[in-house]
Amino acid sequence: MFLFLNQQFKLFLVVSAAMLCITLTAWSQAPAFNAKNLLVSWEVNENNYQNKAQFLSTITLNNGASEALPATGWKIYFNFNRSIIPGSVRGAVTLQHLNGDLFQITPRADFKRMTKGASLRISFITTGAALNLTDAPSGFYLVWDKTPQKGLALSPVKVKVPAAAQPSTTPGSPVITLVKPGVLYQQNKIIQDIAPDNLPKIFPTPVSYRETSASFTLTSDIPIITATDYYPEAEMLAEDLAAIFGKKIEFKSNGSGKAIRLVKKEDLGPEAYDLRVTAQEITITAATPAGMFYGMQSLKTLLPANAWELKLKSVNVPGVEVSDYPRFDHRAVMLDVARNFQPKKQVFKLLDLMALYKLNVLHFHLNDDEGWRVEIVPIPELTEIGAKRAHTLDSRTNLPPSYGSGPEGNNAPGSGFYTRSDFIQILKYARDRNIKVIPEIETPGHARAAIKAMDVRYARLMAAGKKEDAERYLLRDVNDKSDYRSVQNWNDNVINVAMPSVYNFLEKVVDEVRDMYQEAGAPLQTIHFGGDEVPAGVWVKSPVVQKLLQEDERFTSVDDMWYYYFRKVNEILKLRNLYLSGWEEVAMRKTEIEGQKHYIPNPDFVNENIHVDVWNNVLGGGSEDLAYRLANAGYKVVLSNVTHQYFDMAYDKTFEEPGFYWGSFVDVDKPFKFIPYNYYKNTTKDKFSNPLPKSMFVGKERLTDFGKNNIVGIQGLLWSETVISPERMEYMLLPKLLGLAERAWAPDPDWAIEKDTTKSEALYQQAWSRFANILGKRELPRLDYFSGGYQYRLPPVGAVVQNGQVSANIQLPGLTIRYTTDGTDPTFRSRIYREPITETGTVKLRAFSRTGRGGKVVSVINQ
Repeated sequence: MFLFLNQQFKLFLVVSAAMLCITLTAWSQAPAFNAKNLLVSWEVNENNYQNKAQFLSTITLNNGASEALPATGWKIYFNFNRSIIPGSVRGAVTLQHLNGDLFQITPRADFKRMTKGASLRISFITTGAALNLTDAPSGFYLVWDKTPQKGLALSPVKVKVPAAAQPSTTPGSPVITLVKPGVLYQQNKIIQDIAPDNLPKIFPTPVSYRETSASFTLTSDIPIITATDYYPEAEMLAEDLAAIFGKKIEFKSNGSGKAIRLVKKEDLGPEAYDLRVTAQEITITAATPAGMFYGMQSLKTLLPANAWELKLKSVNVPGVEVSDYPRFDHRAVMLDVARNFQPKKQVFKLLDLMALYKLNVLHFHLNDDEGWRVEIVPIPELTEIGAKRAHTLDSRTNLPPSYGSGPEGNNAPGSGFYTRSDFIQILKYARDRNIKVIPEIETPGHARAAIKAMDVRYARLMAAGKKEDAERYLLRDVNDKSDYRSVQNWNDNVINVAMPSVYNFLEKVVDEVRDMYQEAGAPLQTIHFGGDEVPAGVWVKSPVVQKLLQEDERFTSVDDMWYYYFRKVNEILKLRNLYLSGWEEVAMRKTEIEGQKHYIPNPDFVNENIHVDVWNNVLGGGSEDLAYRLANAGYKVVLSNVTHQYFDMAYDKTFEEPGFYWGSFVDVDKPFKFIPYNYYKNTTKDKFSNPLPKSMFVGKERLTDFGKNNIVGIQGLLWSETVISPERMEYMLLPKLLGLAERAWAPDPDWAIEKDTTKSEALYQQAWSRFANILGKRELPRLDYFSGGYQYRLPPVGAVVQNGQVSANIQLPGLTIRYTTDGTDPTFRSRIYREPITETGTVKLRAFSRTGRGGKVVSVINQ
């Protein structure tokens, strides 16, 4: 009997345990709810809300799923690059800022279960103004409390475009505007339509250019005759022409008859070339491979724009006589792949573009708070942790989502990195195109990806009992209680510069980077160490910093840690025969003038050959002359002005145009109009096109002759917070990059040096018309097919109703305008605009490329 009862009890335990396991499993599983069907929209309700520099906006959640969203048991996360004012949230939720641009929504006790079709509005007040769709929150995802490690992406945010432009409630306050075809028409009217035969056929503008009546018929049977010194360049030219003819041209060291001849001539400058095209031959003369390479690029732009469209049997090359050399030695593009990653193939396309237009420096921004993008083999955590973004609240396995990258770790562009092999391939590709790559290792701020990666390494090795190894590359003081917020709202993104382990880390990274350059056979003269936007409050409560301050009598405050750090970094580089590059703050020193904190050029580093990229000339910000002050003080300066060269800035101020605008709006005319040695001269309007006060530049430092010698070059910059795809990258770069190329290579134009304002403006308008025609009729059609084709921005059409007819024009003559009158959007098959439209009703117009891509649709009503 006892045995029977004991068996029954055992059976009861087994069954109970199984039922408990089933119950616990059910409890641990998330509810059946399709997160993709939780629809998200966002709208701007009012700028200048309550007559303050703030705006009211609303997130709306709409349940499109058949299942209900429960009243509790979940959180929603999203990215938003603004600061929400505490206490301003309306809706049955709490909205909490976590770190960086990551926010969390949690249902309150009064939240009601959302059945199918139900919606919830969450309104809040945010500092500043919201003027375009880039201001929208993004990357929404749902996390169930029962499965806290798993994020489920919601639908992409639908940004509600205002039906009409918002009126200004306060004079001078920023307002939302929409595309105005009439305004565009008036702007475009000043651009003359120039016949293609009357346009220069080499771009950027050469120093000396003359067309002759001769022409040369180029076929795949025409050989390249070259000095042996130029065999690598001949090989590249043969491959370039094979893309046109479908057959590789032969090259050899001697021969007679019709040919392309590459000739060495010692007395030309290091990047100079001469190009002659006659009926019998094409001759490129240069003293160096770089000069020969640029002569080859001029030959390519001399070819017809459609040469890359189809395989041709022959190409007619117009007769020219050209002597040319660059204005600046340093002609750069800065590409940020840290915030959002770009694949290796896309970097190759950028290098092809830079090479064609004679840009010779790629400033490669490889790390930041949101990503570390190059493999450092001895420190694998840098890419294992720092190159992946996914749902996390502790950054122990990856970084958190940023810029809408979402909860999954395999999502581009949030995640990704270049392997050692990838990076070496990029270096070789750049080397072959006469492009130097400057790697940027951003420190001591903007370094969260590296800091968190080294935290993971530290924890792993400490757990293994390897304390010395664990501390070798640690980047923060674990006992630091300092309280700060960076401009991007991070509270843990600054390296602690008092720790010896920081310099162990930097030396290892520098040595690994050098090894990759050596393996690639690529030149490395400098490493860029960032140095910008270190917030107030860092290091103040760090025991390690306080100890160093007490031990060294040279130090008077935490501010001195800044100079201590860059002095040590400079020594690391000098020992390796490299010079230091950085952002402008590297060359600045804090001081007090009449009790107020000011920044001045740092006299301690002025003779250290430190090169600085100076971006801050924000109009009205007080630093409009900073680049000139630093150059006059003796620093080597690369002009990287936000007002003219920040390509991540939106093209214009209309709501549907993507990009930031905190520093300016930057269309193709901005880099073209830039005057490097006197950018005050034609800076007459603020970023919203309001006239600047005449006193804006009174008292600002002018560039001296000494300072002019310290302007080493000019740079266009593409920060990538909003660059979420290769297509968006090309949209933001082009056609702006062509304005940069012209200003970096071409001689100082007449309009820039003409002292008479009226004459200068007239000369500028002529130059701008010519440039706009060159882009629309030669260079952009070329880029439709060159290197696989580029998805440049197509400007919206200008249109106006006059005398019962619709007249249209375009910023870049040569692009095709198509239109409809039946209410549908124009397609590549719609009618071509050739003369004013007489049909009445709604007329829709749109610009198209040769490949059939269309720009924004604009509408006018002809009554």
